[in-house]
Amino acid sequence: MKLKLATSKVLWEQVGVKTPRYDIKKMAENTVASPKWVHFGAGNIFRGYIAAIANDLLNKGLVHTGIIAVETFDFDIIDKIYEPYDNLALLVRLNPTGVLEKEIIASIATGIKGNAAYADYAILKKAFKNPSLQMASFTITEKGYALADAHGVYFGEVATDITNGPAKCNHAISVVCSLLLDRFNTNAAPIALVSMDNCAGNGDKLKSAVLTIANEWYKHNFVPKEFIQYLEDESVVAFPISMIDKITPRPAAEVEAELNKIGIENIQAITTSKGTFIAPFVNAEVAEYLVIEDKFPNGKPPLEKAGVYITDKATVAKVETMKVTTCLNPLHTALAVYGVVLGYNRIYMEMQDEQLKTLVKKIGEEGMKVVVNPEIIEPKQFLAEVFERLSNPFIPDDPARIATDTSQKVGIRFGETIKAYVKVDQAQELTFIPLAIAGWLRYLIAVDDDGAEISLSSDPMLDELRASLAAVKLGKEYKGEAAKILANEKIFGIDLTKIGLAAKIESMFVEMIAGEGAVRATLKKYCI
Repeated sequence: MKLKLATSKVLWEQVGVKTPRYDIKKMAENTVASPKWVHFGAGNIFRGYIAAIANDLLNKGLVHTGIIAVETFDFDIIDKIYEPYDNLALLVRLNPTGVLEKEIIASIATGIKGNAAYADYAILKKAFKNPSLQMASFTITEKGYALADAHGVYFGEVATDITNGPAKCNHAISVVCSLLLDRFNTNAAPIALVSMDNCAGNGDKLKSAVLTIANEWYKHNFVPKEFIQYLEDESVVAFPISMIDKITPRPAAEVEAELNKIGIENIQAITTSKGTFIAPFVNAEVAEYLVIEDKFPNGKPPLEKAGVYITDKATVAKVETMKVTTCLNPLHTALAVYGVVLGYNRIYMEMQDEQLKTLVKKIGEEGMKVVVNPEIIEPKQFLAEVFERLSNPFIPDDPARIATDTSQKVGIRFGETIKAYVKVDQAQELTFIPLAIAGWLRYLIAVDDDGAEISLSSDPMLDELRASLAAVKLGKEYKGEAAKILANEKIFGIDLTKIGLAAKIESMFVEMIAGEGAVRATLKKYCI
C-alpha cells in the first residue's frame, strides 16, 4: 500500500487505518473555487493537528472545503512530502498504552510554495482576492515573526523585501502582507489572521510584524495610507490570539517500522535541504488543546465542533500564559537543555531521572504561585496531565529538537514568571527557574557533562551567544562572560542583573563548569 489517493479504502481499513468519509476530489475542487481557510507553515503541527481539525469537520459534514497549505521557508516539504503523496498525511496518535491510532488526513486541498517565483502561487493570490476566504492561520514558529535581530537591525531577507516592495517577497510576513494588499486592492474584504504558534500574544506579534512591513512599504511609496488603515481596523482585519498545545515530535524510526510492518510502502522520513526532518506520516501525542479568541470578521468554520475552544481574549491570554509560562513550555525547555548535556535523546527518559523530574516539578511549582486560573482549563489539573504526557514512553521526542531557538523562547517561558515575582518583590525566592537558565548557559558552551563536544540546535542568536561564552572552559576560572547575556532584555524580557537574579544564575553556572560531572553534581545539590 502507498499513501496515495488511488489506494483502496478497503485496504487501509483492513490494516486498521481510519479513512476519510468525504469525497476528497470534490473537497479539493470546492476549496480552490471558494476557499475558506489558508494555512501558512506546512510542517508537522499543521498536518498532525490543524489539518486534522478540518478533517474532522469534513467527516462530520459540517464543512465542504478544506485547507490550502502554504510553505514559505522549506519548499522541499511541498516537493517531497505533499506532492508525491497527493497532499495526504498519515497521522499516528501515540497512546500511553502503546496503541497506535492511525488515520489518513485528507483535508489539505493543495500544498503551495509561498513565493511568486512558482506557478502555483497564482492559486494563493486568487484565494486572497476571493471574499469567501474567512481565515489564514499560521504555524511558522516563533522566530517567523521576528523581522530584526537583537539590535533592531532588519534581517537581510526582510530588508530586501522592504526595498523590493510587494511584487517580489521571500520572508513569510512580507508574503502575507503582499497577499493582504491584493485583497485590499480587489475588494478590501474582511479576514481573520490567526497565529497558532506556540508563543505569548501570538496574534499581537503577527499584527505587529505585518504592520511593520506595511509601514515600511508605505515609507517607500509602495502602498497607500488606506492600506495601513485597512490592516489596523480589527473589525475588518482581525488578529486573534490563540493557545495551541500538542506534541508532534520528529518522525520516529520505530513508528516508521510499525507502518512498514502492516504493509505501507514508501513512507520513510527525509531530511530536506533546509534541514527539516519530516515524513509522510506524523507521529503525535493524543492530548491536544487549541483555544482561539472569538474575533472572525468574515465568519469561520465551526471549529468548536472539532474540540477547539472559542472564547474571549482575556481567557485565551490566561490559558496561554498558564501553558507557556508555567505548565508545559518552561518544563520542556529545561528538559531540552539538560537532556542534551546529560546525553539523553528522549524526553520520557529524562522523566525517569530523579533530579530532572524534581527540577521540572519545582519549576512548575514556582510558576503556579503566580499563574492566573483561566477557568476553562484548571492549571493544577493541566500540570498533572503534562507530567503524564512528558512521561509517555511512546512519544519519541528528542531534547535536541526542543532546544531549537531557545533564545527566542526563554523570555516568555521564564521571563514572564520572573517579572511576576519582581512585581511582588520576591524574585530572590526563585531557585529552579534560575537553575534552568543556568542550564541553558551550560548547554551553550557545547560540551556534555563528560567534557565531550556536543552539537547545538539551530538558534538565530547562536553565534552571538557562543561568542560571549567563548572563553568559558570546564575547570577554568569564570570571568563574568555570561553577564552580557543575562543583562539582555531582548532575550529575557527583563535585565536579570538589575533585579539581582543574575548573580544567582551565574553562581549556579559556575558550579556546573567546575569540571566533568559538575552538571550532575549541581542538580543533586538543588534537586533533592
